[in-house]
Amino acid sequence: QVQLLESGGGLVQAGGSLRLSCAASGGTFSRYTMGWFRQAPGKEREFVGGITDGGFSTIHSDSNKGRFTISRDNAKNTMYLQMNSLKPEDTAVYYCAASYYTDARLYGYQYWGQGTQVTVSS
Repeated sequence: QVQLLESGGGLVQAGGSLRLSCAASGGTFSRYTMGWFRQAPGKEREFVGGITDGGFSTIHSDSNKGRFTISRDNAKNTMYLQMNSLKPEDTAVYYCAASYYTDARLYGYQYWGQGTQVTVSS
């Protein structure tokens, strides 16, 4: 069973950047499809994007493409979310998740971190 721990959140001004990390332990990280989600106050959880065990990454929303990048370092058991040109509407708790399945959007994510808060001020 894998445990996930997010870090790197904080307060940043609009236009700034943050890099979130998701450190995994207790499992074979390189075998998991990984994903980032976020949940803003009063809103449903939103899929940000994911990366397969082979390193193929996708960003889900057109509004985030070109600003967000997902990567992973299997040697460090860590996934990253690089966020640039941040906007106030990016304010949310960001969660990482791990899935046994390559098609994690279809079969779901089995393991979740506790989340890290990102606040973007205008």
